[in-house]
Amino acid sequence: MNAPPALRIVIVAPPSLIPEPGDERSAVEIERSRSLRIGLLASGYNIVAVLPVDPFLPERITQLQPDMIIVDAQSDARDTLEHVVMSTRDERRPIVLFTDDADTSHVGDAIAAGVTAYVVAGLDSVRIKPVLEVAMARFHHEESLRRELADARTQLSDRKLIERAKGLLMSRQGLGEDEAYARLRKTAMDRGLRVAEVAQRLIDLADVLG
Repeated sequence: MNAPPALRIVIVAPPSLIPEPGDERSAVEIERSRSLRIGLLASGYNIVAVLPVDPFLPERITQLQPDMIIVDAQSDARDTLEHVVMSTRDERRPIVLFTDDADTSHVGDAIAAGVTAYVVAGLDSVRIKPVLEVAMARFHHEESLRRELADARTQLSDRKLIERAKGLLMSRQGLGEDEAYARLRKTAMDRGLRVAEVAQRLIDLADVLG
């Protein structure tokens, strides 16, 4: 049995792993960043690119089509997250943040905005894989719930359209409720449309004609 393809990951982070001379904090952050990348590769993940936060980020993510985005934030986690979330608003992907920023006051906002997992410093490399697996599972679960909610809203909206269109047929053509629905359904079948689409067109026409 063939192994599944390696998860394709884009890392959003400063591309350089060279610390500023004499900057101890920078050296610590870069060592953590290096350990993260080594841990990802050791766990079998495919790092397809390391991208900086710049105006071209959304376009690059769209071109690369990664399975997951990892934000390797050093001291500007909040600003970086805002750019990444904006970059994925049209095509959602799991986002995992690794940071040394001890200020967790905005974790709730980050999760609400679409971040799947928020990991503060101290993660051992051997735990990277389970963290990402849980993040991916959570993302798929949330997307399933999102689709179910969208479907439920669509069904409710469709029912309202159909009921209104039936009412128009009943009042203007003297049809019974079952006859009105049968008329809508037949028209939909003849034209290869959904019943709700036919209902919307009938309503639009009635609004124009008054």
